[in-house]
Amino acid sequence: MFVPSNDTVMRLFGVLIIFFMLATVAGAQTRISGKVLDTKGKPLVGASITLVNTYDGAIADSAGNFSFKTTEKGSFQLEASIVGYAKQLQNMALGNGNLTVNFSLKESLDELKAVTVTAGSFEAGDKKRAATVLSSLDVYTTGGANADITAAAKTLPGAQQIGEQEGLFVRGGAGFETRQFIDGTTVDRPFNASIPDIASRGRFAPNLFKGTVFSTGGYSALYGQALSSALILESIDLPTRSEATVSVSTVFLGGGTQQLNKKKNLSYGVNYGYTNLAVYFGIVPQRPDYFHMPEFHTADANLRFKTKRGGMLKYYTQYSASRIGLRRPNIDSTGLKNAFDIINYNWYNNLSYRENLGNGWKLNVGLSYSTNTDNIFQQLQNSNNNVTTTGKPWLDNTNFQIESRSDLAQAKVVFDKRLSGISVLRFGSEYWYNNTYSGFNGRGIRLQDHFTAGFAEADIYITNDIAAKVGTRVEHNSIINQWNIAPRASIAYKTGKHAQVSAIYGMYYQRPEFNQMLFTQALNYTRADHYLVNYILNKNDRLFRVEAFHKQYFDLVKTAPATTNNGSGYAKGIEFFLRDKKTIRGLDYWISYSYLDTERDFLNYPSTLRPTFAARHTASLVVKKFFTSINTGFNFTYSFASGRPYYNFQPDATGKLVVADRGVTPNFNNLGFSANWLTKIDKAFAVVVASVTNVLNQKQVFGYNYTFDGKNKVAIEPPAQQFFFLGVFLSWGVDRRQDAINNNL
Repeated sequence: MFVPSNDTVMRLFGVLIIFFMLATVAGAQTRISGKVLDTKGKPLVGASITLVNTYDGAIADSAGNFSFKTTEKGSFQLEASIVGYAKQLQNMALGNGNLTVNFSLKESLDELKAVTVTAGSFEAGDKKRAATVLSSLDVYTTGGANADITAAAKTLPGAQQIGEQEGLFVRGGAGFETRQFIDGTTVDRPFNASIPDIASRGRFAPNLFKGTVFSTGGYSALYGQALSSALILESIDLPTRSEATVSVSTVFLGGGTQQLNKKKNLSYGVNYGYTNLAVYFGIVPQRPDYFHMPEFHTADANLRFKTKRGGMLKYYTQYSASRIGLRRPNIDSTGLKNAFDIINYNWYNNLSYRENLGNGWKLNVGLSYSTNTDNIFQQLQNSNNNVTTTGKPWLDNTNFQIESRSDLAQAKVVFDKRLSGISVLRFGSEYWYNNTYSGFNGRGIRLQDHFTAGFAEADIYITNDIAAKVGTRVEHNSIINQWNIAPRASIAYKTGKHAQVSAIYGMYYQRPEFNQMLFTQALNYTRADHYLVNYILNKNDRLFRVEAFHKQYFDLVKTAPATTNNGSGYAKGIEFFLRDKKTIRGLDYWISYSYLDTERDFLNYPSTLRPTFAARHTASLVVKKFFTSINTGFNFTYSFASGRPYYNFQPDATGKLVVADRGVTPNFNNLGFSANWLTKIDKAFAVVVASVTNVLNQKQVFGYNYTFDGKNKVAIEPPAQQFFFLGVFLSWGVDRRQDAINNNL
């Protein structure tokens, strides 16, 4: 008979105890299972499910299912998480049987994926925006734009092709209804001195700016006093390295330097340019008789400093002095001439500071000061170019002298606070002081204006597919001595991975121009209400955009029969924009088209009329092709505008103005061309640029000037049918050829 030893008995007893314990544990386990889906019911593959503060959990399979066992008992939290979605916690009690737990995760807000409210604006320099269409390189390489920001912006939908006066005329608005801003503060005189029937260039070079926002309507509550449009420019920060530049062309000479310290947190630079068109006008005949050739001296300087917390302090100053004198035949007589002479001095200063304050706070401060002086002399001259009088008031009144000066100082503070997710609240205030003097034949009037405003605006991201921007401005003007409140709201919905729709409403105020307030200070704000809706598809370097708009104007200034706010108007239309940089390698093109229906009763209009600066149809085709084999780019721009109306107002028997004559100008056509060759001359990186406007030499008529009695009219045409340019731009220290090539690919 077998009798187990004591050791064997003990081993068998230990094994029985282990089996008993395992059976007990197995009986105490709880199975937790369920699904992890998104808010649209789609499974979230790979979602992590974890019992908080334990090692138990599972991973969701391709159907979103998960299942695991735990021996824990009591109250616990089950967490589901996956990248791109907000994690979710659910409370549960373990130990009372198996559990089924389902999760529905909301997509977390992501700044790169989130929809962006873009109705009414074209933006450049911000990679996150859906409407990146215009950069400083675009300005330089737009055929016929001659490196002028405004001229390049005219190729975008909404802008009119106006050649007889400076400014951006947008969606039925006058030129003074568009305002320019640099680093948050307004620019009082962004264009060179104004000359009758000739458009002036902008004062600022494109390479000063890293970002450009051309808002054709519905712009942010951070900006105001622009009834129709805002051109918002952001200056560059630190350069990549030190460099020196020299420019030689058919119309100007220039040079400058930009220096960067070794720590790469401080830079400074100075530039000087001299423009004189005497040689050019000697080669290319002009319609006016210039007795003082257009001459400009421009000097600027900048200082930029990067703070330890990543903020930037920037100062920019520009001084310019210019003189232009020209004669034209007097249309009310034979043998007499009108001589116009203007001397202009302009000094602009801008100091900006931005800083990260921590805890989601940012600070932006802007200070600016500018002063502008115009000395204008106009004379009635005889055939010997001597001043004369005739005894006829309508002729002798063309002898006059104007002296005007405008000083504008501005301070602006904006705080940004990051809210939950990527939502942001912005608020701040600004103050303008404007001192304006206007003298006519030795007698002058001075106006001083104190303007204050407060504003707040929030970017609210509800989901990655839905976002809203809500804001308002409160403004006060000391001359008008009234407050206004301007609410603004917009919403955007992402219809697909690369597409979205946006809608916007905004109320916009603007004080009357100072030349209107010289006659009476009993004027109110002018006002425009903007309604916009758009659709944007942005995929693989191809952008398509369509936008419909409606604007209603209130309280426009009337100057006849008296100066009042009795004017009104409307503007509505639809615009299309297509840009493609992908289909053909090295080819970049965009097409824009605008339809505009607008009428207004303002200034001396005797009734509601389509304004003289509004064409019903405008279109542009911009084509750029860069050939890497020869380091050369060729750029073409074709612009079209249907005829604009013109009117002659004459008093009737009762003295009331009526339309004595009207018509429509011929269609506007312009083909511009430029070529830029990238090369190296000795140790200098060089760009050789050649350009010409109106390549086909088509006749362009911008309107008509009428004789005093209204019986005859003379067409307003450009000084010359074409403008030719040839220039060489040299730089030492930075070879940008490869960058230029890459930007054109």
